Amino acid sequence: MADLKKEIENRRTFAIISHPDAGKTTITEKFLLYGGAIQEAGMVKGKKNSRHAVSDWMEIEKQRGISVTSSVLQFRYEGKCINILDTPGHQDFSEDTYRTLMAADSAVMVIDASKGVEAQTRKLFKVCAMRGVPIFTFINKMDREARDPYELLEDIENELGIGTYAVNWPIGSGKRFKGVYDRMDDEVIAFEGADFRHEVKAQRLSIDDPILEGLLPEDQYQTLIDDVELLSGAGDEFDLKAVHEGKLSPVFFGSALTNFGVEPFLKKFLQMTPPPTARTADIGVIDPFDPHFSAFVFKIQANMNKAHRDRIAFMRICSGKFEADMDVKHVQSQRVMRLSQPQQIMANDRKILSEAYAGDIIGVFDPGIFSIGDTLCMPKEQFTYEGIPTFAPEHFARVRQVDTMKRKQFVKGITQIAQEGAIQIFQEIASGMEEVIVGVVGTLQFDVFKYRMENEYNVEIRMENLPYSHIRWIDTPDVDLKKLNLTSDTKKVQDIRGRYLLLFANEWSIRWALEHNEGLELSEFSR
Repeated sequence: MADLKKEIENRRTFAIISHPDAGKTTITEKFLLYGGAIQEAGMVKGKKNSRHAVSDWMEIEKQRGISVTSSVLQFRYEGKCINILDTPGHQDFSEDTYRTLMAADSAVMVIDASKGVEAQTRKLFKVCAMRGVPIFTFINKMDREARDPYELLEDIENELGIGTYAVNWPIGSGKRFKGVYDRMDDEVIAFEGADFRHEVKAQRLSIDDPILEGLLPEDQYQTLIDDVELLSGAGDEFDLKAVHEGKLSPVFFGSALTNFGVEPFLKKFLQMTPPPTARTADIGVIDPFDPHFSAFVFKIQANMNKAHRDRIAFMRICSGKFEADMDVKHVQSQRVMRLSQPQQIMANDRKILSEAYAGDIIGVFDPGIFSIGDTLCMPKEQFTYEGIPTFAPEHFARVRQVDTMKRKQFVKGITQIAQEGAIQIFQEIASGMEEVIVGVVGTLQFDVFKYRMENEYNVEIRMENLPYSHIRWIDTPDVDLKKLNLTSDTKKVQDIRGRYLLLFANEWSIRWALEHNEGLELSEFSR
């Protein structure tokens, strides 16, 4: 029991979120380098380069030099077992990104020092805030010209509605970036160079060390002294409880590309971030230290190995210890099953596991029975974890197969990809599967969908973009769709589970529906 407690306490499971090009993948790879999980960083931008970022495994990702799916990466660092949920950072990310955040205990938010908070960051933050997930901020690219650090903190507070605490403070930016002042340790980490692996020539000096005054230009030294005085006088005290409640974000400054501040950030982050947190089920809160195994499915990925046409269900272990070949109950089907060959996935590399603990992410073969949000527990137990929300897609297209003889493959492909949650599929009321409406959170998912249909299911499809940008689930029980008073450009559809929805072209049409149909209840996402 003592070993179980120690193993779980040493787990850290977090997601990395950012706007495109803020440097998220670079930071992820530096973490992996420090943990010895990889030997060489892949250059994400070099599409013609034979090296690709470890976390980008799909062929389409290698072609475009971006992350399309969410990867799971595990490594050890200073006695901690770290699970990183690496989410897509491109503008056209998917609902998969949202769901991955549901499996994390905390999040690292990467912000570009020259741009501040951007649109994608706001969306991802909203999902974190919904669950009260602790958020740690890394303001990246200080080796380039950056906005004023006070402005950046104010931007985070105003845009995201969360308090900030600068754990370290930058000394200059761009070519004049000389390092950071660590407020907690009351010392300056002055950087002179990097080898793109671990930091080198980083001197740790006290703020009143004469060597520091000699290292910095006079104006920078005076600015640093003034900033330190201002921060200690005007700034709030650090409150770890507020961090764990998602109300205060510790902020770090650095440069992932040149390794300025990444390893100090990782060390402090691991000290501050909580071990696996309790999860809510229909019978109450489940303690991660409960010795009985339980987990939920948050991601399904088909055809990770094209040669085997396999389907992997990713599970977040919520309590206890998992052992290979143990019997578990799939609550939704009430089937007791043996999860053989559980795997730790390192991008597209796999390692068979003999055991795993609360906080870990494991992949198991899905024989076709798992759905996103499903619960697994011990055979004699009976409970379900809170469902994972279905988030509202923002882009829609009508889809049909070109070759009518490939009907079976079309239905199989579109259904399987929808079950993974990469897309959502809808049908007009009383219509068949001849034409399907596909909804996605980001438009790149249309390209991924088309690519996968053609390459994995051998089905050529045609897509016609539709003018809708808003969707609402109808929560009113026993609603009579025929009697609804709606604008002419509103479409009635149903989802894969038979629930009724409305597609709207604009927000005015949503207001019309609510104002002209007494008692009509609509929701932006569905559990």
